[in-house]
Amino acid sequence: MGVSDNTRGLVLAMLSSLFIGTSFILKKKGLKRAAASSSDSRAGVGGYTYLLEPLWWSGMIIMIVGEVANFVAYIYAPAVLVTPLGALSIIVSAILAHFMLKERLRKMGLVGCVSCIVGSVVIVIHAPQEHTPSSVQQIWNLATQPAFLFYVAATVSIVLALILHFEPRYGQSNVLVYLGICSLMGALTVVSIKAIGIAIKLTLEGINQLAYPQTWVFLTVAVICVITQLNYLNKALDTFNAAIVSPIYYVMFTTLTIIASAIMFKDWSGQDASSIASEICGFITVLSGTVILHATRDYETPSVAGSITWYNGDPIKGMEDAHFILLHDADYYE
Repeated sequence: MGVSDNTRGLVLAMLSSLFIGTSFILKKKGLKRAAASSSDSRAGVGGYTYLLEPLWWSGMIIMIVGEVANFVAYIYAPAVLVTPLGALSIIVSAILAHFMLKERLRKMGLVGCVSCIVGSVVIVIHAPQEHTPSSVQQIWNLATQPAFLFYVAATVSIVLALILHFEPRYGQSNVLVYLGICSLMGALTVVSIKAIGIAIKLTLEGINQLAYPQTWVFLTVAVICVITQLNYLNKALDTFNAAIVSPIYYVMFTTLTIIASAIMFKDWSGQDASSIASEICGFITVLSGTVILHATRDYETPSVAGSITWYNGDPIKGMEDAHFILLHDADYYE
């Protein structure tokens, strides 16, 4: 009996979370070693001695492997299954940080971990089967259906309004402005990458999809969306406390990604109401666990004298950790 596409996607998504969660800890330990060896060239004051640390590079390589696994997972499984499983990387990093970085994991943090696991299991049990299109032209037909075109038009309109009107006025005081842009563009990134992944898979199977202009359209859209998404995510991280940005971004990005995929790829087509309701409940459970984990997690004391005070007046960690977050946290929810 052959392995189903959903099973392949599930395994790849879980491996991706394991690799990405582990990579953050290894990179952080590499930063600590670099800081210990040369305090004048630490990351927080613009130094790059961590590039000489093998441990940091190990974390970077593992992260890349995890991102590739996540990319391939979207080829085999629907976004409603793959995207929420990204929360498992938070659990991995929290547990490893507890043992390797001595960042204490509180009892409520354990409740958050359990909630993420329970929600993920519910989603896996009730997830719809993936129906992989047989050509890029079929994906293009899905992308040009009226419902998805309306979604894209609404997304682009909201993003332009946020960039042109709300960002100059409220970008520095309201975290939802930057994260709204990131999340809306991130959802389009996922559906575009899924289309590109399917095209690559079919091409490797001997059905060349590179000759179709639709493949390059999806690639262009993906590049534009990724650049915009990461740009505004870094702005959000540079302006607001990361403990606020991370859970809000995860909730918004995951929700919008599932909605976009459900509209374009009709993930829930053919499922009964009870299965859909179970998936939604599992999704809400994962989101709740993620928020609890972030809200109760202990962070290290700044190793650089002084602290940063963001626009909203929240004092957070010192310059080293802020620089680390800016460089690496953009990869956290991909």
